[in-house]
Amino acid sequence: MKSWKEECGVFGIWNHPEAARLACLGLYSMQHRGQESAGIVTLKEGEHIHHKGIGLVSDVFREADLARLGGQAAIGHVRYSTTGQNLLTNAQPLTADLYHWPIALAHNGNIVNHDMLRSDLKERGSIFQGTNDTEILLHLLSQHRSSDLVAALTDSLVKLEGAYSLVIMSNDKMIAIRDPWGFRPLVIGRKKIDETTWARVVASETCAFDLIGAQFEREIEPGEMFWVDEKGEHSKIFSHRERRAHCIFEHIYFSRPDSIVFGESVYATRKQFGRQLARETSVEADLVIPVPDSGLPASIGYSQESGIPFELGIIKNQYVGRTFIQPTQAIRDFGVKIKLNPQTAVLKDKKVIVIDDSLVRGTTSRKIVSLIRQAGAKEVHMRIASPPTVGPCYYGVDTPQKSQLIASKYSVEEIGQYVGADTLGYLSIEGLFQVMQSNSKTITKSKYCAACFDGKYPTDLFGLDEGDAK
Repeated sequence: MKSWKEECGVFGIWNHPEAARLACLGLYSMQHRGQESAGIVTLKEGEHIHHKGIGLVSDVFREADLARLGGQAAIGHVRYSTTGQNLLTNAQPLTADLYHWPIALAHNGNIVNHDMLRSDLKERGSIFQGTNDTEILLHLLSQHRSSDLVAALTDSLVKLEGAYSLVIMSNDKMIAIRDPWGFRPLVIGRKKIDETTWARVVASETCAFDLIGAQFEREIEPGEMFWVDEKGEHSKIFSHRERRAHCIFEHIYFSRPDSIVFGESVYATRKQFGRQLARETSVEADLVIPVPDSGLPASIGYSQESGIPFELGIIKNQYVGRTFIQPTQAIRDFGVKIKLNPQTAVLKDKKVIVIDDSLVRGTTSRKIVSLIRQAGAKEVHMRIASPPTVGPCYYGVDTPQKSQLIASKYSVEEIGQYVGADTLGYLSIEGLFQVMQSNSKTITKSKYCAACFDGKYPTDLFGLDEGDAK
């Protein structure tokens, strides 16, 4: 069975004369959530106008595109596909002209019963254009008899299992929806237009509000459907679960450090992970350095807790993206040095602690340790500000199959030997949740999904894990 995972960011704005341009800025601020395609759909005089393409936001949208989009409402999407081809047919927002309304749909997450629903819909005559799981919802809506979009969504959403944060636009309303587990973040705010007028905005992360000058108000609640139309604002809980399953990896890696996610500062949380890591895995050293930029907040926390000086021992080339072409083996052998350059003047003859947020396959960590040694470091102690990743994610974060996760097969000592470190230490899962609980008295372990660390998946996986058992 295939897992149609999506790492994505969604954005929506209602009732603003510069909706398309603000949507573009919002997507730009969430570029870290997806670098393969981008798209915007606007509502102009009751009709949808759309533009999407393969590439970064700055590549896809030109001034002429934004001028053509126009309108006073818009939804947008940035996508990183984790399986299958990066096709324009998979770029979002997806659009369809259904019987009762035109629909534009942007989705962050992963529907774990996708294959089962897709097969059933095909048997009933549905024709699929792409290979993404988001298209499932369009087909469910197309087969619903009600002319009430909210009612059609309520009936359709209960058939979906897994992670979905959605922004939907018809010809007369914008709707924001979050799955009842609350896997992925979705926040709501306001953008002031004048003394008496506000625009409503929604986004995957609060950093999008910061860029456009919008005011963060609250999260969309798990199982909530919120919508805005010409009559005002409305909300309903369409599905309720006692347990929450917020993705802990949003705090470890995926979200931008300057965002507030699940009610907590990502930057402050990552610093606390570093402090806890120092308490659990102390070692004598001269310097603490981050793997840029992913290990930066945790390394600051580690340094502050341990008293070991912090230095930028590795400099990142900010102009190398993930689409860099490596056409020959001779070029490919440069490996991680294309992006990261160790500072010999800082590292030579030093005992170094290098901090990263996670260690997945181990291949990149091995190259980083090698670079630090080549720069003359006397000792290299690697510290990871999260527990060992032992299982893949099926809810929207790109992690390999279990067979490719080094911690699923080897001990910490064996992994340390593989990456070439003098010692290797991880943040314990107990320490991880000790930090989360210290941040907020309302946070409990049961409010988070940490299946990638403990193997306890909150939902039925509908066969998605069969390939990982091999």
